[in-house]
Amino acid sequence: MDQPAIVLIVAIFSLLLSMLTLFLFYEDRKKSKPGNSPHHTLPLQLQAFERLVMLSERIAIPNLVSRSNQPGLGAKEMQRLLLESIKQEYEYNSSQQIYVSPVAWDAVKNLKDQNMLIINQVASSLPEGASGLDLNKKLMDFVMTQKKGNIHVIVLEALNFEAKKLMK
Repeated sequence: MDQPAIVLIVAIFSLLLSMLTLFLFYEDRKKSKPGNSPHHTLPLQLQAFERLVMLSERIAIPNLVSRSNQPGLGAKEMQRLLLESIKQEYEYNSSQQIYVSPVAWDAVKNLKDQNMLIINQVASSLPEGASGLDLNKKLMDFVMTQKKGNIHVIVLEALNFEAKKLMK
């Protein structure tokens, strides 16, 4: 074989090898982009579950009452304070819904709605001029006498179940 033919064969071989390397490089990059692999989103999903567990704990009525208790407030002011605390906690964590299943997010949303409903119903049952302490006592009595169990405990169990499914 003459020298130009050998150079041509080596050049074609080098070109094909370069194209193959380039193709494999781009395929590998496509596969490793965030969002294409569950390994990239898993930490974000687990972090979202952690935040939703904290949210559920913070808006649980016993925790909410103990954290928001302010002597001297009337029942209506305490009601507003409790409802506003729930709304703020929920809004602060609402972005986490994109990382969790619709079932998990619905459980948290239902907890928020249920707790707001309980606060409003208990507050409306109090006599005019009742104190914030009266409202807090009635709320704690209601929570302690629930036959179905505390809804926040059920939500926490659901969130834990969903998070453990991700870790398997």
